[in-house]
Order: sequence, then structure tokens, then C-alpha cells
Amino acid sequence: MVDQSSLHEQALLHLDEAAQRLGLDEPAIAYLRIPEETMQVRLTIPMDDGSQRSFAGWRCRYDSTRGPTKGGVRFHPASNLDEVLTLAFWMTFKCALLALPYGGGKGAIRVDPDTMSRTELERLSRAFIKQLFHVVGPDRDIIAPDVNTNATVMGWMTDEYSRIAGHPSPAVATGKPLDQGGSLGREDATGRGGFYLLRRLEKQLGIGPGARVAVQGFGNVGLHMARLLHEAGYRIVAVSDSRGATGNAGGLDIPALIVHKSSSKDVASFAGGEKFDAAGLVAADCDILVPAALESTVHEGNAAAVRAGIIVELANGPLTAQADAILERKGVIILPDILANAGGVSVSWFEWEQNRANVSWPLERIHDQLRTRMEECGLAVFELARQHGISCRSAAYMLALKNIVKV
Repeated sequence: MVDQSSLHEQALLHLDEAAQRLGLDEPAIAYLRIPEETMQVRLTIPMDDGSQRSFAGWRCRYDSTRGPTKGGVRFHPASNLDEVLTLAFWMTFKCALLALPYGGGKGAIRVDPDTMSRTELERLSRAFIKQLFHVVGPDRDIIAPDVNTNATVMGWMTDEYSRIAGHPSPAVATGKPLDQGGSLGREDATGRGGFYLLRRLEKQLGIGPGARVAVQGFGNVGLHMARLLHEAGYRIVAVSDSRGATGNAGGLDIPALIVHKSSSKDVASFAGGEKFDAAGLVAADCDILVPAALESTVHEGNAAAVRAGIIVELANGPLTAQADAILERKGVIILPDILANAGGVSVSWFEWEQNRANVSWPLERIHDQLRTRMEECGLAVFELARQHGISCRSAAYMLALKNIVKV
């Protein structure tokens, strides 16, 4: 059961609450209800069999108050305009919360990449940039990887933009291959940022090594979060992907599971765990639940089944507004997406700065700066929540909104 209000409508509820708590009237925030610029495009490409197919694509620049917009591009068969608007809204607040010099943006193409060849995906990626060349740019709207896109896709898009511009423009995208101006530390940045945040708040949360963790989504983000927590002594008792789930009350062998996933493309068949339905992951017997998949995976129909006392939102919008309310009444502590998964955009900012200065930073510097940024922001959110007796989500939106409207 998924809540019926649109994602964007649900997201605006957080804006309203933050504005009310800050004493801002409607005229002060009205512009944030409407995206600054939204484009829908038709992408028609030749297929390998000689036929032609057309795909819907979108790019939203939600707000540029703080600087050029920044946000990923996803390939997914269920992508739509409401999703893109909402993701761009969340990115606006994420960048503001982390005090990055960016506004929020997002893009998507409605496509199932599993049905496409590599050459077809390259044509589609380049077509996206051709259609949106006037929208994106190093000082206007910077793209990045998202669901089902990666460094290779960013490399194609950067190359196409540079070809049209007539000069190298590596800063138009982040998350690129290293030999095209990519940054060290970008691949695991989102998971690592969430890891740094959780470790810094261990005392406040009453947890530590040995705590039981369930990870929903074993793609790039969830995999690295599980790996880092496992290395730190946490017990990863369950993980899921789009094909199923596996669990082991004593703790899964995460390095072995990563090897298995790379070869078999699923986690459910892992010999070191017990297979179960992926839908049951949210109800896993654990201390910490890490949603690292898609939006709205915890909703009114399954929120009551959550047994974790702490949720770390590494996905964007994994909890609907109704689920959020249910879990808050249960006393669950939620580290919200605009804080918990901000490691990705933080290291993207590092990459953008390196490209603009034509330099490369060592990995140690990137990790140190990421750790500092996530820890300081996490403590600020947690302390504001404690002082006012509000949720961490409410506190995060308050701090972000203050940075946007200059309260």
C-alpha cells in the first residue's frame, strides 16, 4: 500500500513545517513551491536493429538561490515528472543544509537500461545532452550519477557537452571516470558519508559496534554502507536488492556477499544467508534500518512492522509522510535523507572544485573533508532536534531553510 498524495505534495509538507517553526510567512517561501525551470524532452535514437525509439526525459532546476543547480540523472522505467520535481526539491534542501554553493536539480529518462545495449545507452545519454545543452552547464546546472547511471554515463554526457561547446568542460558533470576529471572517493561517497554520520552520533543514539543492521538496497550506496559498518564491527543481519533478500542473525559475511553479488547479480542466492522476500526487509529484527533503494519503500502499509529503533535514510525519500508520522509516534529516530545521504553531493562539490582549478586532491583530503562536513552537520541537526524536542528531519529542514531564505 503506497500513500496516494504525490511525492512533491509530501515534500512540501516539510517546507511548511520548517517555515512555521521559523516564523516565516507564506510570501517568504511561496517561490519554493514552484520549480524555477523544468524541461521535458523527447529523445529519439537509432536502435541496434535499425529501428528508432523515442524516450521521455526531464530536467528540473528547482532553485538557484544559493548557486548553480546540482543533481543526478537517473535511468528508470517508472521515472516521471513528479519524481523529478521532488528529487530536485530534496536536493535544494540537501545542498542548503550542507552549506554547499548549489541549488537543487534533477534529471531522468524513462527507460529500462537492462533492455538496452551499451551502444544504445550511449546514444541515449548523448541525446539527452544534445536536447538539454542550453539547460546544463558548469556554472548553471551540474549533472551527476543516480539510479542506473554511473561514471561511464557521466563520461559520455561530459564528452557530448564538451563536443558541442567546442572545448573541454569537465565541470559540467561529477561522478566521472578518473581519466576524464573524476575525483577519488566519489564511488563510495554516499555510503561513506552515512557511515561517518552514524559513527559520530553513536553516543547520542546509544549504539556502537555489535549493533544489528538491515540494509534495504545493495546497490552502490547500500553496499558501501554495509561494507564500512561491517569493517567497524557492526552486524549486518539482512540485506535486499530488487530480486530478493538474505539474512543471518549472527551477521552476514559482507566481503563474501559483495563477491557473490558481483558474479550472480543478486543477494538472495548467497549461501551464507537465509533467503526471504525483499518486501520483508523493512520488518527485519534489527537495531538500525538503512533504506538505500528507491522512494516510498516504507509507507503506511508497512511502517508499523518496522522493528528498528533507528533509521538512516540513504535513499531519497524512502519514507512517505504517513510512514514518517507512524514511526515518529513509535519513537523511532530517523536520520533524514537530506542529511544522511549528503556525502554524495559533498564529494561531487569537491570534484567540481578540482575541475575548476584543474587540480586533483588526494583521497585522504577528500575523506577528511567529507568526515568533517558530515559530522559537524549531523551534530548541528541532532542538537537542534534535542533543544526543541522535534525530529531530526524537522531540525534538518529548519537549518536548510534558514540557509536558503537567509533568516
